[in-house]
Amino acid sequence: MILRTACGDDGAAVAALWNSMIADTLFTFTTDVKTAAEVADLIAARADQFWVAEADGIVGFVTFGPFRSGPGYRDVVEHSIVLDRSVQGTGVGRALMQTAFDAAAAQGRRIMVAAISGANPGAIGFHTALGFGQVGRMPRIGQKNGQQLDLILMQKMLSPR
Repeated sequence: MILRTACGDDGAAVAALWNSMIADTLFTFTTDVKTAAEVADLIAARADQFWVAEADGIVGFVTFGPFRSGPGYRDVVEHSIVLDRSVQGTGVGRALMQTAFDAAAAQGRRIMVAAISGANPGAIGFHTALGFGQVGRMPRIGQKNGQQLDLILMQKMLSPR
């Protein structure tokens, strides 16, 4: 298993992984698929905030970006992590998240936010095990495939300042 900074050439593989989650789960509320070019652009925009896990192809990624706009949120980031089912529970997700924690803290960020679909209890457990605490629940705020879904907000302090 190799963890490395993502590059533009990863756009198609990352898009395929992301699109599988979009199409096959209620873990994200979007139905808009990602193109390889869009993902490559995102990777370029987040040059120091996007990593992939590689083992016979890309099997996972993590990225983070601003939580909200405005100077009052400059120290807060929100992340996305997607893993291929074949590597869930193997430590790949934990390793990707630790890479993101370390990078965010080194970039002066003090809080990381997770916005998780209520239809994804595995992600809630995963984030809890990584030290995130639930700070909010927005009932029935998301919609997908004719269902109304809760959004669970979790956060982790990266530094005490």
